[in-house]
Amino acid sequence: MRQAARSLFGRRARLRWVHLILGGALAMPYVLVGSVIIGPATGSTNVFGSFPLQLASFGVGLPLAAVTSVFPLTRPLEAAAARWLCGVDADRLAFGPARTRGEKGRTASWFTLHLGVGGIIAGMSLAVPPFATVLILLPVFAVLGGTRLGLPEAFDHAWALALAPAAGAAMLVALAGCAAGSGALLARWAPALLGPSPEGRLAAAEARAADLAVRNRLARELHDSVGHALSAVTLQASAARRVLDSDPEFVREALAAIEDTTRRTVGELDAVLGVLREGGAPGTAPAPTLAADLDGLLRRTRAGGQRVTATVDADPESLPPLLSREGYRIVQEGLSNALKHAGDRVAVDVRIAAADGWLEITVENPVTGPAAVTGPASSRPGGGHGLRGIADRVRLLGGTMTAGPAAGSCGPAGETWRLHVRLPMKGTA
Repeated sequence: MRQAARSLFGRRARLRWVHLILGGALAMPYVLVGSVIIGPATGSTNVFGSFPLQLASFGVGLPLAAVTSVFPLTRPLEAAAARWLCGVDADRLAFGPARTRGEKGRTASWFTLHLGVGGIIAGMSLAVPPFATVLILLPVFAVLGGTRLGLPEAFDHAWALALAPAAGAAMLVALAGCAAGSGALLARWAPALLGPSPEGRLAAAEARAADLAVRNRLARELHDSVGHALSAVTLQASAARRVLDSDPEFVREALAAIEDTTRRTVGELDAVLGVLREGGAPGTAPAPTLAADLDGLLRRTRAGGQRVTATVDADPESLPPLLSREGYRIVQEGLSNALKHAGDRVAVDVRIAAADGWLEITVENPVTGPAAVTGPASSRPGGGHGLRGIADRVRLLGGTMTAGPAAGSCGPAGETWRLHVRLPMKGTA
C-alpha cells in the first residue's frame, strides 16, 4: 500500500505531474490559434463554450506545435525538463540542437506528445479536483443547506449521497493514476525521442576516445620526463655526496648536471601543464628528439656516475620527427629503469641501429638481487609504469617490444636485463 501511494503521490510522481502541467501550459497558445481557425470554419462565436469544439481546437493546435519544434532551443529545453522533472539520466539525453532530419522528426514527435498528453492531464487537473471536492462534501451540504448544488436528481437519494464521498475520492485517485502513468510513459519514451542519434553517439564516443588518447599521451610524457629527471637527479646527488671531499671536480659536474636536468624538466612540465590548462593539442608541447637531445641525455646520465656506452648506427637526422621523438622517450625510460633498479655503478649499454626499414633500440644493464629474477619493472615496491608506457608507444607505432633477462654484452644470461624495441621507419605518422 505504501509503495502504491508513493508511486501516485511521491516526489517523482509530483515532479512528473508538474512536467505534464507545463506541457499543458505550452499547449494553450496553440489551442487559441486552433480556436481562431475552428470558429470561422464552424460558424461558432463561442468555441470554448462547446467541448467538441475545444477538442477540435486542441487537435488543430498540435500540428502547429510540431511545426514550431524545429527551433534550435526546443530539444535542449525539453531535454533539460525531462532530466529534472521526469528523472531521466542525463547521459541518455541529447542537450544540443537537433541537426539531422531524423533528430528533428523525433524532437517534433516528443514536443507534440508532451503538449498533447500534458494538455489532457492539465485539463483533467483543472476540472476533476473541484468536482471531486463537491462530491466529497455533498452530504454535508445536503444536511446543512438541503441543496444538491445543481447536481443531477439522482443525488436526491440517500444511497447516492452516501456514495458521493467515495466517488469523489476515487476520482482524485484516478486523476493521480492517470498523471503518474502518463509521466512514466513520457519518461520511458524520452531517451528514444530526445536521446542522441546513432551518429551522435558515435561522434561522442570518438570525442571521448580522442580525449582519452590525449590524456594518456600527456601522462606518458609526464612520467617519462619527470620520472627520469627525478631518478637522474637522485643518482647524481648521491654520487656527489659520496665524493664530496675527495673529488670536487666530479661534484661540480654532478651539480651542473642536476641544474641542467631540472631546468629542462621544468620546461617540459610547464609545456605539458600548459596543454592541460588550455586544452590544446599535445603537439604544441616541445618534445625532445634523438636528433637534437640524445647527446645531452647521455651526458646528464653519465654525470651521475653511471657508465653508459652508446652505439648509434643510424642517422637521427634522417628519422621521421615522430619516430625520433618516441625513440628518445624509449631510450630515456630504458636509462631510468637502469638508474632505479640496477644502481649507479653498473654499465649500461645503449644501441640504436637502423636496418631493413626498422629502427632498433636496445638497452642492457646487469641485474643483481631480486631484479635478476623478477626484472626491473617489479623490483620496486608497488611496481612502475615505465615498461607499460613503452609498450603503449611501441604498439601505437606498429612495432614490437621485448623486455626481460637475457644474455647480452653486460653479462651472461639471467644476469642481464634487456629492453629491445623495433619500430618501423616507414608508415609512421
